[in-house]
Amino acid sequence: MHEYDLRVDPYSAGQGPETELRSLLLWLREDETVRREARGRIRSSAAISAAGGTAMGSPGFDLLQLTVGSGLATGSLVFSVLQWQASRHGRAPALTVRRGPYEVTLTGGEAGDPEALQRIVAVLENARGDGDARGDGDARGDGDARRDGDGSGDGGARGDGDGADDGTA
Repeated sequence: MHEYDLRVDPYSAGQGPETELRSLLLWLREDETVRREARGRIRSSAAISAAGGTAMGSPGFDLLQLTVGSGLATGSLVFSVLQWQASRHGRAPALTVRRGPYEVTLTGGEAGDPEALQRIVAVLENARGDGDARGDGDARGDGDARRDGDGSGDGGARGDGDGADDGTA
């Protein structure tokens, strides 16, 4: 099993992060290649306070957590996400995909660039120790790949807060 966190850029989410993530989750549930191997839930990335509420300024439900079986290739998942972005007809929000310490930002334009797609998949697969991809560079094309802890990342893993569960993909 592999874990992925997907976060919509709130500034590019036309209908808001939660609505965009629900649309993506529905897309993944309907994709014949993905639906049998992936389970997802939408949560909040904001930390929960001791009183049980979310931190001030919480963006609400802004994180899609996916658990993916070993039968699904990373490339198939990434390609399905890119197809969802392409289906948004110019309204595709930027989406950050994280696996372990590695993350890649997808803007949608990568679907037409096979080399960018290969670099993105290599970065995400490196999270399990396969291949020789480096997660500390730029995936070029429209994708931006980073690894936390090397000075180029955002300084910490997200998604450690507790939130709601809307079911499985």
